Amino acid sequence: MKKLLFSAYDMNVGGIETSLLTLLNTLIDKDYDITLVLEKKQGVFLSELDSRIHIIEYKPCAISISIVRKFINLLKRIGFITKYKNKFDFSASYATYSKMASFTARTASTNNALWVHSDYMEVYHKDIEKIQNFFDNLKCEEFKKIILVSKASYNSFYRVYPELEDKLVLVGNLINYQKIQALADKNVEIRKENYTFLTVGRHDETEKKLTRVIEASEKLKNEGFAFTVWFVGEGKDTELYKNLIKEKGLQDYIKLLGTQKNPYPYFKKADVVLLTSDYEGYPVVFQEAFVLEKPIITTDVSDAKIDVENKYGSVTSKDTKSIYEAMKQFIKEGYTIKEKFNAEEYNKNIIKEIEKIID
Repeated sequence: MKKLLFSAYDMNVGGIETSLLTLLNTLIDKDYDITLVLEKKQGVFLSELDSRIHIIEYKPCAISISIVRKFINLLKRIGFITKYKNKFDFSASYATYSKMASFTARTASTNNALWVHSDYMEVYHKDIEKIQNFFDNLKCEEFKKIILVSKASYNSFYRVYPELEDKLVLVGNLINYQKIQALADKNVEIRKENYTFLTVGRHDETEKKLTRVIEASEKLKNEGFAFTVWFVGEGKDTELYKNLIKEKGLQDYIKLLGTQKNPYPYFKKADVVLLTSDYEGYPVVFQEAFVLEKPIITTDVSDAKIDVENKYGSVTSKDTKSIYEAMKQFIKEGYTIKEKFNAEEYNKNIIKEIEKIID
C-alpha cells in the first residue's frame, strides 16, 4: 500500500478545501494510506474526511519575540524531518500559499508536487518580481511536479518560470457530483419570490469584489426590476457588505445567508450563479453549477472564456456596468444551457492524471 502525504492550512469551507476533501476521499478508496498535515486542525470539513485518513497538526510558532519564535520553529522542523523524512511514496503541498505545507511536502517524499490553485499573474497584477518572490519562498524549483488547475494559471506560471516547463502539469479539480446532487435535494427554509442570483464564496473584497454585485443591484432596483441576490458565505468584509446594502436600501433585494455547510439547495433554487471576482484559480462554483445545470454569469477569470462562454452562461468584463448588463439580460430573457456536463467522464480523466503523478 502506497503512503501519501498532503499538506494544507485547514479544512474550513472554501474552494481549495472542497477540492481537497473530494480528492482525499476518492484516493482513500483506491488503497492508498493517506496522511493529512494541517497548519490548523480545524474546519467543518474535518468531520467529512474518511476516518481512514490520518490527520496531524503542524502549527508554526507565531509569537512576537523573533529569536524565540525562530528557535521553536527550528525545533519543530527538526522534529518533523527526524520523524517523516522520505517516509512517503508521494507528498503534495495542496495549499499553495502555506510555507508549512511546502516544507512538509518537500520533506516527506522526493516524489512530491506543489498544487497551484490561483492565477498569480492576476493575484500580483502582473508584477513578475512579486510572483517570483512568492514562489521562490516556497522553493517551487525543489518540487518534482507543479500542478496547475486551469489553463490560465498554467500559462501564467510558465511565463514566469519557463525553465520549469518539464515539471508543469495541468490537472483540474475533482468534483463530487453524486454528493452535490444528493445534497441539493435537502430542504432549506428560504422562499424564492423573484428571479434569483446566487453568489457563493469567502467575503474578501480584494479577490471576490462583491461590491460589484451590490452596485449592479442598486442600478437594477432603480430601474424597477424585481429580483433577489443570495450571498452564501462570510469573511473579513461581511460587515462592509452589510453596511453597503443598508446604505443603498437593498435589504429586500440582497440576502446575507452566512456560511452554509451545504450550499447546494440554494444552487437548486436559484436561477443563476454569479461570480464577480478579480481573479480565481479554477472556481469550484463553475463545476457545482455545471453539475446542477445552473447558468453562470462570471467575470473573465481563469478558464471562463473556454468553459463557460456560449455554453453555460455569460462572461463579463471586471466592472459593475458589465455585470449589471448581464444580470438585466438574464432577468429579461433567461438563459438556456447549451451543453450537458459529463461529470463521471471528467472525474475519470483527472484521477488518471493524478495517479500517473503519484506512481
